[in-house]
Amino acid sequence: MAKNTSLYFRIVEGRNLPAKDVSGTSDPYCIVKVDNEVVARTATVWKNLNPFWGEEYTLHLPMGFHSLSFHVMDEDTIGHDDVIGKITLTKEAIGAQAKGLDCWLNLTKVDPDEEVQGEIHLGLELLKDTEKISLRCQVIEARDLAPRDISGTSDPFTRVIFNNHSAETSIIKKTRFPHWGETLELELDPEELREEEGTVTVQVWDWDMVGKNDFLGKVEIPFACLHKTPQLEGWFRLLPLGNNEVDAGGKLGALRLKVRLVEDQILPSMYYQPLIDLLVESVISPTEVEDSSALTMLEEVTTVESRQDVAMTLVKIYLGQGLVVPFLDYLNTREVNHTTDPNTLFRSNSLASKAMEQFMKAVGMLYLHEVLKPIINRIFDEKKYIELDPCKIDLNRTRRISFKGAVSEAEVRDSSVEMLQSYLTSIIESIVSSVDQCPPVMRVAFKQLHKRVEEQFTEPENEDVKYLAISGFFFLRFFAPAILTPKLFQLRDQHADTRTSRTLLLLAKALQSVGNLGLQLGHGKEQWMAPLHPIILRSVASVKDFLDKLIDIDHDTASEVPQRAVFMASVTVKEGFLHKHKAEGPQLLSRFAFKKRYFWLTSETLSYAKTPDWQVRSSIPIQCVCAVERVDENAFQQQNVMQVITQDNDGQLHTTYIQCKNVNELNQWLSAIRKVSIYNERMLPSFHPGVHRSGKWTCCLQADRAVAGCSRTHSAVTLGDWSDPLDPDVETQTIYKQLLQGKDKLRNKYLEMPDDDETACNKEKKTNVDVHPDGAECTVQQMKPCQGIAARLLVVIEDLEQAHATFQRREKEDVTSVIMNP
Repeated sequence: MAKNTSLYFRIVEGRNLPAKDVSGTSDPYCIVKVDNEVVARTATVWKNLNPFWGEEYTLHLPMGFHSLSFHVMDEDTIGHDDVIGKITLTKEAIGAQAKGLDCWLNLTKVDPDEEVQGEIHLGLELLKDTEKISLRCQVIEARDLAPRDISGTSDPFTRVIFNNHSAETSIIKKTRFPHWGETLELELDPEELREEEGTVTVQVWDWDMVGKNDFLGKVEIPFACLHKTPQLEGWFRLLPLGNNEVDAGGKLGALRLKVRLVEDQILPSMYYQPLIDLLVESVISPTEVEDSSALTMLEEVTTVESRQDVAMTLVKIYLGQGLVVPFLDYLNTREVNHTTDPNTLFRSNSLASKAMEQFMKAVGMLYLHEVLKPIINRIFDEKKYIELDPCKIDLNRTRRISFKGAVSEAEVRDSSVEMLQSYLTSIIESIVSSVDQCPPVMRVAFKQLHKRVEEQFTEPENEDVKYLAISGFFFLRFFAPAILTPKLFQLRDQHADTRTSRTLLLLAKALQSVGNLGLQLGHGKEQWMAPLHPIILRSVASVKDFLDKLIDIDHDTASEVPQRAVFMASVTVKEGFLHKHKAEGPQLLSRFAFKKRYFWLTSETLSYAKTPDWQVRSSIPIQCVCAVERVDENAFQQQNVMQVITQDNDGQLHTTYIQCKNVNELNQWLSAIRKVSIYNERMLPSFHPGVHRSGKWTCCLQADRAVAGCSRTHSAVTLGDWSDPLDPDVETQTIYKQLLQGKDKLRNKYLEMPDDDETACNKEKKTNVDVHPDGAECTVQQMKPCQGIAARLLVVIEDLEQAHATFQRREKEDVTSVIMNP
């Protein structure tokens, strides 16, 4: 049974941080680590002791994790950044909160003895000869030790301690992946053999020529274990000294964090198929759209908090089945039929609304990037001061528009209107000219929506409702939110500063008015937006024309989205400038060995060229990728380097080294390449974090270039976003969990309702009239159709519940067997 672990965290804000700069303030940012590996870095908030970040991330961690830590740093232009404090949360602490953590936590001091990482490979044996009793410890190797030296490595040695006995290995210089292969033996007294409370401690230290040695971690094994199992061998996780983190009483400030852990045991696919069948049946063979189905019953038990997750999961399930358009049409038709006032159509956060919203993100994100990214980049680059609200105009923040004197409010307003009109015109023109760029499956879904709304609201006064239904999703729930918060849509790496944020907010408001076809103009409180009304009204005709062209598509021309992929093979998933290591020719100094190249990633190739317009491209086939991993900083004396390892037809491994500009870009590229290669069959279990130079690997110091890797690969560790590969088993497990929570509600409503309660089943027939062979009629009580569906659904839920219990019992039995028979 596979395991699926997802970690959601949001760094909201900080408060009362200490001043680290001479100016009496700080420039704080956060580094987020999972088991001491950096997975994210927030933007720096300059000169602020109460910073707001609002940055959120999702991590998929199939192998699990032990701890999540947030380090708050003060950025310095010169010298090293200052450490302000940290917060560490164990996996157990996060998992104990079913709904997740959402609270303020005080920062604690950073203790180097607690910043440990890595594992050590040990073999322990208790020898009982007639002449002597001894404890033999084989210290084989270690991996991923913490770097303690300025070179980014350590000089590790190991010490084994039991009671007053101790022994040490040799010191291995400049490595985080030492191979000792040494056997240490401690002679014990006969009295010590009878001890049950003792502990064998294995400590790893970084040797320093000057000053005291640095602690790298420890392993503690109860001596009683060696009595029961005289021989132990395996990899052991290194633990900190155990000094309790001291809460500084808020003196170091605090962070507000939101953290949630989702852990699922994933069953084999065959167990989920009955639930998939019920969901598919709901949309391909509904007797009447108003009849109850597995899908409507799921909506009944979905909470407001979980509706967005359920909607995205359903979109992915139906994408994988090639039925996303019928699925959306089913939900939208029910929503339209239940709406009497067209002004309230799709205004609630119903499952239909959320499903359309998540569908656009799943299939339309690359399209959105193509349309908006050039304009968003221009707004960020220009950093104009723009303001229309008289109450918010700050003349001190404006640049001089002329040399005649101080700038007036009127001049600021006129300049702002001119710039906003320019930006808004560019946005509208880019959108209305993008019909051919819009994914066909999106266009077909909008065509179906247009048809349902037109059939429901036939009155002449409701002529615009069919346009508003589409533009409400297209402009209000897709393009406007992307303009307001570009980082959440991966349009930018960082959040906008205060000035740019205000510009984006004003543009998002204007685009919402465009999406409303200008019908609400002049009715709100923000009358200071009036200078933009003319351009909004002028755009209405072109927007309607665009929507008419958008839905002018044949169902058959919409390409089927393949299973396991949200995007088509030829679509560029990610692109941008990176630095590629020049491996051929004479060895250059590290800083000159990386050349700037433009990279493109699709689900088929990772290609690169000198510039975006360069005609000749070099390509790496994705099907040949067998690992995508970080590279140690000391390998090239460069940060944020990754390696793409490929295998040719002859089984030879080839490595391409690529440098990113920062840790966030590094994680994004690692995640993107891992996602498109996640189903490759020849993935490596281990890799070398260093490079082979001067006849040896810089990481483990092994001479053989072909020796097995010294660190484990992380092929399935990815950032969660719209480009996650489709995984029917994981997605169906999410739906099962939601149904399991509502199991009793469904049983009470559909299977235990009184005979006169017909509302739940839409007053479906309760009887059949049978005619016997002798001609006599008799009335036979029949289960209502909705009851039949509910009964089938409950059987599926209970079967899955039983399967989970069976697999968990087997796992416990297997673990017990391993412990008893090592």
